[in-house]
Amino acid sequence: MTGRVAAVNLGVVTEAAWAGDASGRTGIDKRPVDGPVLFRVDGVAGDFIGERAHHGTPDQAVYAYAEEDAGWWSGELGRSVGPGGFGENLTTYAVDVTGAVIGEQWLVGSALLQVTKPRTPCRTFAGFWGVPDLIKRFTARALPGAYLRVLREGEVAAGDPIQVVERPAHGVTIGEVFRATSLEPELLPRLLDAPDLPESIREKARRRLTAR
Repeated sequence: MTGRVAAVNLGVVTEAAWAGDASGRTGIDKRPVDGPVLFRVDGVAGDFIGERAHHGTPDQAVYAYAEEDAGWWSGELGRSVGPGGFGENLTTYAVDVTGAVIGEQWLVGSALLQVTKPRTPCRTFAGFWGVPDLIKRFTARALPGAYLRVLREGEVAAGDPIQVVERPAHGVTIGEVFRATSLEPELLPRLLDAPDLPESIREKARRRLTAR
């Protein structure tokens, strides 16, 4: 089955005491929009980002989360978690986001995207959902979603196919990186095999391996 875009979501300004930014404003509340949206190297046009120190850099210009994984959380929490509920710009369908290889390229609409790293859960995420132990539960489930670079700017809309046009041979996946940096440190050497992984993560892996 060919993967496709289930929804494109843009953040709205949310005022909250739990927001990560000092101003108390966050863009984690993302909502589906109609029509095509421009995906740019520095982020998604029209998307509000409250804390640019940790969001919106080229290595994480777009955040993708699988509709199927959101469905699992809906059952776990006993409430609907719709498109944008994870703060994702791109809700996917029939795409193995956790199994995506670091550096693989997706042709989506007229944009070319590249998988870079998993999402790390934060207190803003837990506060938005109103689930105090969400970080622990999200980490244990290990379905983090994927950040992507924009290699070629273009427009993306709901219903667009998602085609993997290149996949590196090293095979290091989003799921492996997440587990290596959280639950399974024995996987850390694998991270050094993925040259498209952001250097900050590779350097952290080197430091942890040296300290053993």
